[in-house]
Amino acid sequence: MMESIVTVTITVGSMLLFCYWFRYTCHLILSAATARDYAMNVAQAHHLCYQDARRQLSYGAALDPLKEMLDRDYVVLADLMNHAEDAQTKVERRMLATHYRLMAAWYEASNKISPASARKALEEMSNVLAYFANSIGEAAVSPAAG
Repeated sequence: MMESIVTVTITVGSMLLFCYWFRYTCHLILSAATARDYAMNVAQAHHLCYQDARRQLSYGAALDPLKEMLDRDYVVLADLMNHAEDAQTKVERRMLATHYRLMAAWYEASNKISPASARKALEEMSNVLAYFANSIGEAAVSPAAG
């Protein structure tokens, strides 16, 4: 009996620590500043709406249309990333793609219960999209620089 309690405690503790590590690592990746921000150029070139969604979030707009805008942008950026995949950032991109999907699930779960929590999830999703757009812009410029 005691072994079962210890095993469950260790397993649950390990899962919680992994979740904390994953979330913290995603926030570190997203907070890293680059020498130049290419996100706006990529957003304009591909008609992405995540920047508009960010602005509307700050004004208290309806959340469901903003989520749809972010999801459309995610599909476009995911397609672009598949064509510009490099091994150096592959793990980061996969982690952030997972983070995006987890935040989308959190949005769905919390939208009716806590609009503030759902709004925060959309903000994090837009941060992931900005990171993806910036990394795509960097990848597009780097072959020209070399």
